[in-house]
Amino acid sequence: MLDDSLKQQLKAYLERVTRPFELVATLDDGDKSRELHGLLSDIAALSDHISLSTEGTDPRTPSFALYRDGAPTGVVFAGIPMGHEFTSLVLALLQVGGHPPKASDEVIEQIQALDADMHFETYFSLSCQNCPDVVQALNLMAILNPRISHDAIDGALFQDEVEAREIMSVPSVYLNGEPFDQGRMTLEQILAKVDTGAEKREAEKISAKESFEVLTIGGGPAGAAASIYAARKGIRTGVAAERFGGQVLDTMAIENFISVQETEGPKLATALEEHVKQYDVDIMNLQRAEALVPSSEPGGEHEVRFASGASLRTKTLILATGARWREMNVPGEAEYRNRGVAYCPHCDGPLFKGKRVAVIGGGNSGVEAAIDLAGIVAHVTLFEFMDELRADAVLQKKLRSLPNVEIISGARTTEINGDGNRVTGLSYEERASGELKQVELEGVFVQIGLVPNTEWLKDSPIELSERGEIVTDAHGMTSVPGIFAAGDVTTVPYKQIVIAVGAGATAALGAFDYLIRQ
Repeated sequence: MLDDSLKQQLKAYLERVTRPFELVATLDDGDKSRELHGLLSDIAALSDHISLSTEGTDPRTPSFALYRDGAPTGVVFAGIPMGHEFTSLVLALLQVGGHPPKASDEVIEQIQALDADMHFETYFSLSCQNCPDVVQALNLMAILNPRISHDAIDGALFQDEVEAREIMSVPSVYLNGEPFDQGRMTLEQILAKVDTGAEKREAEKISAKESFEVLTIGGGPAGAAASIYAARKGIRTGVAAERFGGQVLDTMAIENFISVQETEGPKLATALEEHVKQYDVDIMNLQRAEALVPSSEPGGEHEVRFASGASLRTKTLILATGARWREMNVPGEAEYRNRGVAYCPHCDGPLFKGKRVAVIGGGNSGVEAAIDLAGIVAHVTLFEFMDELRADAVLQKKLRSLPNVEIISGARTTEINGDGNRVTGLSYEERASGELKQVELEGVFVQIGLVPNTEWLKDSPIELSERGEIVTDAHGMTSVPGIFAAGDVTTVPYKQIVIAVGAGATAALGAFDYLIRQ
C-alpha cells in the first residue's frame, strides 16, 4: 500500500510512539477493504508498539478504530485516510501512542474539562484541504477526553450516507446525530461552540491587555509579515485575526511564491503562523473586528472592537483583513449554500462525482475549477458574463480539449433553482438576445473574484474606493494618521500572496517610522 519512501518517513515518525496501541479493523471481501488492510499492515509492521486486529464490528466497512489498553480511544476512520487525510492519520497514531500534542496546556485543560457526552462525525473528501484541520481537532478531543468520540468518514466512499444526509459540502460535522457545522474550523473554534462561556472569558482576557504600539488586524500573508517586521523592531506587537492564514487557507496549489517551488495553502498558512510565533507577538485568534474608533487627537490611541465583546487599544494600527469570495447575489444562492452551491471545487468536487455541475466565472480561477471538476463529475458547464473567457490562453486550451465541458459566454446568471432541499438547476439570460434559459444540474461552483472585508469600516473616516478597498499611500498609510493597511483589502492592483507579504512589511515599517516621529 505504502511505497518504500513513504514507509521510511512514517517509520521515522512512529519512533516517537512510546505507548502500545492496536488498530482494530472492520473489513469485508471488497477491494477497498483489501486496500485498507494493506495500509494497516504496513503501519503495524513499522513499529513494535502497534498491533493489528481484523475483528472490528464498526457499522461502516471498511473502517478501523484506535484502541489503547484494550479500550477504544474514540478515534475511528471510516475509509482509507490517504491524500490530505494521511497527515490526520499520522497525528492520531502519534497522539494515541503517547506523543504530546502541539496544543497549549490551556487548550488541553479546556478539552479535558468538557463535561458532556459528545459523538462527532466528520464527512471529508481526500482532496479537501480544509478537512484535515477539523478531523485532527476532533481526533485530539477524543483522545484527551473519554466522553468524546469521533468518526472521520470519507464521503466519496460512503455515498449512501452522503445522499441520506444530503451532504453537499465538506467538511460537514455532526454532533450526536445532529448537524454541528460545515467548513474549515480550528480546534479553538470548535471548543468555542461546545464550551459555553469560553468566548466571554477570552474577550475579558483580551480587553484587559495593555495598549500595543503596533496592532495588526488580520492573520493572512500581509498580517503575518506586518507582525514579524514590527516585532523585529522591538516594540509591543499584537495581531488579532478571525482565522490565522486568511484566504490562503482556501487555496489549493501555490506555485508562484518566490523561493517555494510548490506548496498548498494550509501548509503555507501554518508556516506563516509558526514564523510569527518565533517573535514576541501576542496572537489573538477567533477575533472578528466589528468597529474602529480612531484616535481623537494626533498621536493618540486607536481602539478596535470585536464581535466577541473584546476591545484593544494601540498607538498604530495595520488593517490586513483581506478579501473573500465574491457572491453572485442572485435568488437561490444563499438558500442553497452547501446544498449544491459551493465555492471550493477542490473540497467539494468529490461529492458531485457522476453529476452535472456549473462553474460561474471565466477567469483563471473559474477555468481551473472547471478543469479539475471535469475529471470527477459527469459534465461541467462554464458560464462567463463577458463574450470571451478571461483566463490565460494555456488554461483555455486545456479546457476546450475536455469532452465533458461546455462553455456558455455572454451569459448572466439570474437564479439558482432547487427543490427546497438541494440545487436542481440554474437560470441564465443570454445577454445578446435577452432570452432566458435554464440548465438542469446538481451543483454550482461560484468563482467570480474577491470582495474586500471592509464592511466594518463603512462608518469610519478611513477612505475607501468605489469597490470598498482601503486607499493607502506608498508607505501603507490610510487617510487616518497612524492607521495603515496592507494586502488584498487595499487598492493594490494585483491580489497575490507575494505582493501581500511585501505590503505587510511596508506597512509595518511605515508604522514604525510614524511612531519614532511622534
